[in-house]
Amino acid sequence: MTSSIFPEGIKGRHVLYGMILFFATIFAVNGVFLYYALKTHTGLDTPDAYRKGLAYNQRILAASEQEKLGWTGNVAVADGKLRLVLSDKAGLPISSLQIQAVLGRPSTDRFDRRLVLSEIAPGRYEVSVGALDAGTWMLGVEALRQTSNREQVVYRMRKRLWLKP
Repeated sequence: MTSSIFPEGIKGRHVLYGMILFFATIFAVNGVFLYYALKTHTGLDTPDAYRKGLAYNQRILAASEQEKLGWTGNVAVADGKLRLVLSDKAGLPISSLQIQAVLGRPSTDRFDRRLVLSEIAPGRYEVSVGALDAGTWMLGVEALRQTSNREQVVYRMRKRLWLKP
């Protein structure tokens, strides 16, 4: 069979070139997919996931206890400072807590910062974070209270912060 592309007909070398071109296209597309998959996936996983899974029921219990307290936390980032206001059900400030936080990007741990907030007024906590780049940040907060023999986490909060460009 002849055509205008192959005036002498399709020969074995044409089939060979076609197959090589086909598989080269497949490999090139797979290579692009592989490059972007490795470039964009950070490989983040939960450290010690098995132990955290075992303690999941305790985590649920702690969350329900926190919900019963009715505490609310309001977060703001301005002037290079992270501010947290904690109040109870009645809107009264909650003081004398040790506040620890982790501020970072949601997709990577490269920019994570561990912070300790200081109480500047009853129920108002603050820490200097400097200039933060625009975009999405994740804030994880733990409020601890000293009990008779240890520190106990009494409040946890995770909040997504959006800083405008």
